[in-house]
Amino acid sequence: MHWSSLASLALATPTAALLRFGCAQLVVERLDPLVNPGVNPSPHLHQIIGGNAFRVSMDPKIDIGETATCTTCQFSEDFSNYWTAVMFFKAKNGTVHRVPQIPNVGFEGTNAGMTVYYMQDGLANYQQTSKVTAFKPGFRMLIGEASYRTKNEAARFRQITYTCLQTPGTRFPETMNFPTKPCPAGIMANVRFPTCWDGQNLDSPDHMSHMSYPESGTFESGGPCPASHPVRVPQLMYETIWNTSAWNNKEDWPETGQPFVWSMNDTTGFGSHGDYVFGWKGDALQRAMDSPCYVNCPTLKTQSISTMNQCSVPVTVDETTDGWLPDIPGMPSGQ
Repeated sequence: MHWSSLASLALATPTAALLRFGCAQLVVERLDPLVNPGVNPSPHLHQIIGGNAFRVSMDPKIDIGETATCTTCQFSEDFSNYWTAVMFFKAKNGTVHRVPQIPNVGFEGTNAGMTVYYMQDGLANYQQTSKVTAFKPGFRMLIGEASYRTKNEAARFRQITYTCLQTPGTRFPETMNFPTKPCPAGIMANVRFPTCWDGQNLDSPDHMSHMSYPESGTFESGGPCPASHPVRVPQLMYETIWNTSAWNNKEDWPETGQPFVWSMNDTTGFGSHGDYVFGWKGDALQRAMDSPCYVNCPTLKTQSISTMNQCSVPVTVDETTDGWLPDIPGMPSGQ
């Protein structure tokens, strides 16, 4: 959807909710309580947003919506945690520099972070008419596979894409691999999660099997959920804008081609992934999903960007992640 169409959603009066909100940075470090609980440091670097209950281990029996005391997200009742890998620029001499994140249009002043969506229907349906069941305390999921390096592998996750931003409002086209030419306004990494739940398991060993894509069609086309996963849940979507403008001169790029690399040493882009741990307070998310919301929501409490920016957690992994580095943290040369 083009930005003009997306922006027009704010002027429409939906019969149900489309939540779109900004979240500031909580912390950047090598922790992953979903895939590598208790491991400090985890194998690769992540950028995390959301509530300050984020830890190296997060017991699913503990309701983080009740234990967190602040959140980097616009809606102050959302103590969920959302995270992705981190993007680096790799220079000709092999050194790397973390690519900074910038906020989306409309969320200027936010400290890095991401834009988060919860949707009943695809963005083309302005009215958002479908009814969905909100996630439950203890729910968590993962989409994407950090080890994937080919398009055939990544095709399993058909809604993890990139947009080469010509302007801050660019939204198309989307590609499955890293852009191969300079992007004037940065690279947007898009992560969309499956929308059908088995209705029983809050998690699964691979953090994916309790979720499914529609049986036919897509979420955007209103495809039905399969019998094995009959419960329709909101589509969770992340937009992360990586400010690559400092490296738009192709003369600075390595001879091997495009210079951007994920923190698990993925130069293809096919290893992109997103993690989610639910942490909305009480029934706040279900109330929002049942209400006419867009950006501002009458059923939710909203906090200022300055308050969002103040929430953080201490860094527990003692390593440098900023400036020019000889290697990506956790990824020695040659890996």
